Amino acid sequence: MDRRTRRDAKNRPKAAVLAGLMMGTLAMSGCGPAQADNTLTWYINPDAGGQAAIAQKCSDESGGSYRIETSLLPSDAASQREQLARRLAAGDSSLDIMSLDPPFIPELAEPGFLAPVPEDVQQSTTENVVEGALAGATWKDELVTVPFWANTQILWYRKSVAEAAGLDMSKPVTWEQIMEAAKSQEKTLGVQGASAESMTVWVNALIESAGGSIIVDPEATADTIELGLDSDAGTAAAEVISTIGKEGLGGPGLPTQDENASLIGFQGDSGSFMVNYPFVWPATSGAVEAGTVDKKVLDDIGWGIFPRMTEDQESAPPLGGINLGVGAESSNPELAYEAIQCIVSVENQAEYFVTNGNPPSNTEAYEDPRIEESFPMAETIRDSLQVAAPRPQTPFYNEVSTGIQQTWAPPAAVDPESTPGSSSDFITSVLRGEQLL
Repeated sequence: MDRRTRRDAKNRPKAAVLAGLMMGTLAMSGCGPAQADNTLTWYINPDAGGQAAIAQKCSDESGGSYRIETSLLPSDAASQREQLARRLAAGDSSLDIMSLDPPFIPELAEPGFLAPVPEDVQQSTTENVVEGALAGATWKDELVTVPFWANTQILWYRKSVAEAAGLDMSKPVTWEQIMEAAKSQEKTLGVQGASAESMTVWVNALIESAGGSIIVDPEATADTIELGLDSDAGTAAAEVISTIGKEGLGGPGLPTQDENASLIGFQGDSGSFMVNYPFVWPATSGAVEAGTVDKKVLDDIGWGIFPRMTEDQESAPPLGGINLGVGAESSNPELAYEAIQCIVSVENQAEYFVTNGNPPSNTEAYEDPRIEESFPMAETIRDSLQVAAPRPQTPFYNEVSTGIQQTWAPPAAVDPESTPGSSSDFITSVLRGEQLL
């Protein structure tokens, strides 16, 4: 099936979504301010100023070939997706470069909202890139965006607790082992149990680590899609979440706990093991400098790869980060891809990690000596990204993720016997237009 035919084959739910986006944004078409022919607009997610600094650096290094202006997107990923999808559906020509969360890329690629990545750009921007980031940048076996920075969750642990529990942390550990260790030491586990995107991240990582997938056939239409929730892998994932919730291993705040809340608990006296992102290290280091966390806590923190579901099967940690896409209606796609090659250079990725804490997608960047000094666990982060698994790659990600959040939270209400099947039925009904989220 050729590309045009694939676009024409969109099903009614997808068409309805796009129609809604179009109705809300027809007035936005061409709404960007008048700019010079070589001015590029880069829509960025909020950070510590790193993307703006890179934009200025690349503009200066271009010798006048182009100038990048940044435009700030909303703080949460869902709102970023909504704004960009609406502008793209309206044919906004100002969307030259976009910082995109990987799960939303298929939704933008399927209807042709993204300009094709030239072959020479594909070659220059994918060499030495971690496998997880490449998977998140691809749709239907085609690179549709360029990996910029990647993110992943690793296992953080308190050395004193692991030692007291008799765990050898030089080897991979399982969820069962850390649950038993936390229970034996009367400590709590740092996990994210809120009904939010973090729940989808957790469920997906558990199912992928158990050898399954939330979606069996990602390229299927809404009325033919097959989910892998009601499976042995889904049951295993539900058992982990249910046990942590029902036995109180996640602490009393688990039903509303996000990444920041779980970090605070981990830093306290009840902390033991936690799955979380690399920001944990600079955040804890900063808290020590500010005097709100004791130095002995920082010295007691160790790290390793995301827990396994079984001893003999490698885990599949969560994949996050940002990829760069170019709007199909951009007035300067060639210049945009020229700028993107500068943005994702090894030097800029290393600098961005050191200054903003966002890990590189290119393995060469990890050789920068400043990285190990700032993030002594950088090797673990890099290794984790090599085996990380994206969240479901589907144009219907919003429906799938929201459905999981509504049926797998709170953790104490998860039932391994029924939750995988009931959540699968609910999401399938939503995708077929039989129920509403």
